[in-house]
Amino acid sequence: MAANRALQPPPCMDPHAVMGYPSRVRWFNTAGPNDPSYHYTLPPMARLPEVAPLVASNAYFEVHAPRQSGKTTVMRAFARELTASGTHIGLYTTCEMGGPFSQDPEKATQAVIEALQMYARVDLPLELQPDAALIASCQGPTALAVLLSRWSSQLSKPLFLVLDEIDALQDDALLSVLRQLRAGYAQRPQSFPASVALVGLRDVRDYKVASGGSPHLGTASPFNVKVKSLTLGSFSAEDVSALYGQHTADTGQPFTPGAVDRAYELTRGQPWLVNALAYEVVVEMAIAPPTPITVQHVDEAKERLVLSRATHLDSLMDKLREDRVRRVIEPLLAGTQMAEDVSQADLEYCKDLGLVERRGRNLEIANPIYREVIPRELTAVAEDVMVLDHDGGRVWALPDGRLDLERLMAAFVDFWSRDGELLVRAQLYDEAACQLVLMAFLQRLINGGGHVNREYALGTGRLDLLVRWPIDGTLQSRDWDEHALELKVWRDGRPDPATQALDQLDRYLERVRRDDGWLVVFDRRTERAVPGHMETLVTPAGRHVRLLRV
Repeated sequence: MAANRALQPPPCMDPHAVMGYPSRVRWFNTAGPNDPSYHYTLPPMARLPEVAPLVASNAYFEVHAPRQSGKTTVMRAFARELTASGTHIGLYTTCEMGGPFSQDPEKATQAVIEALQMYARVDLPLELQPDAALIASCQGPTALAVLLSRWSSQLSKPLFLVLDEIDALQDDALLSVLRQLRAGYAQRPQSFPASVALVGLRDVRDYKVASGGSPHLGTASPFNVKVKSLTLGSFSAEDVSALYGQHTADTGQPFTPGAVDRAYELTRGQPWLVNALAYEVVVEMAIAPPTPITVQHVDEAKERLVLSRATHLDSLMDKLREDRVRRVIEPLLAGTQMAEDVSQADLEYCKDLGLVERRGRNLEIANPIYREVIPRELTAVAEDVMVLDHDGGRVWALPDGRLDLERLMAAFVDFWSRDGELLVRAQLYDEAACQLVLMAFLQRLINGGGHVNREYALGTGRLDLLVRWPIDGTLQSRDWDEHALELKVWRDGRPDPATQALDQLDRYLERVRRDDGWLVVFDRRTERAVPGHMETLVTPAGRHVRLLRV
């Protein structure tokens, strides 16, 4: 009997149905694993070519990557392809159902077995599935090992098992499952899975456990039979072009080369973001064929996505409140050096979450969308509680439509003198509090009328902003008024940062192609000057800069 096929969702579930698309058009997936019948999907194993030789050599290994990177899509597809090839029996299953039983290994093991049975019914022909009598005969704390041993012995071909969401298991439950796998390892391939892949957010050695007196499993792990730990990377620029090209092939609607490049620039290939941008344009913004999808469409989709607080972004940003994340992200925002209490484990945790990555020798936020979402998330409360005389939109426009930034910054000085200190003290990220309050102020006042793009990096001592204002008042504008700002903090025992900032601001202004800009210095010294002083300076390259001290 052939494996069961997924059912076609009813027409009411098709996001394209109301838009006049042809029937059976696929769409960009932003929820759960991909099904190539319904979702634009890159060839799964092209993203992880190392898996095939590992399985062929009967290896036990790991695959880890941030959430919604495509781990489940890739590994389930490979297991299915392996079964179809006739060389192995491949089965994907998940440990997620065992998550609630961290202190009860027997219940956790039973939950993993039930999930295995469920996925086997969907993905394997009846004659290859473990039958009910076999499963019923496997009881107790070692039931998973016993089941895998007896089932493997019945199969005519080696078994490849994928255990997804392994990090859903904690403490005694995690140790139990890993030890059962290790105990059966020597029996492979005839009487135990020939190859096993553990899939999760992090390398198994880094999983925290409450038992054993150690905060981590460490290198002497109960899964020390693994031969390799693989990381599933983001899409390349070519991958983004190929994925969007599938939409063009299905509908005739092209993405302009500039739109594809912009999508990759904003997402750095993070798979969920790549799909979410396109979904926002095609479905939520309803840009229908044959209208080409342009850079302007992608930029508007990015802004809408950020403001929507989509589940992926919301769940990721919730991590910002954890101390081990704050210790890494705060100095990035403030441009300061990492504190001595930042451990390699903190850095690896933030990398595994997909929040940061190294580019060359620099540690950076993983992509421009996260770079924008992080300060917005941190300033959301401050933005909500601000009491302002003028709020938002075109009230800040000059008669010719450009942004009156001089008046806007004068309003900030008044606001800062009245409420700035209170909001600074309320910020979770103390080192970046001043910068966060100014960003909240700007975002609140131009919200819906423009964009605030942010650049920040470890050890630079600064945060750069590019305020983009549509002259015609629409986000689809082809004519934007742009203003570059550099933010600095002056603390006790340090020299005035203004002189150094002029050199840095010159480089930033050259990069964003501006002949003038703003330098905002927050004076946080014990004996500080009265806020509001403004003057005009000239950079070494001859650019004019308005200096505001607050």
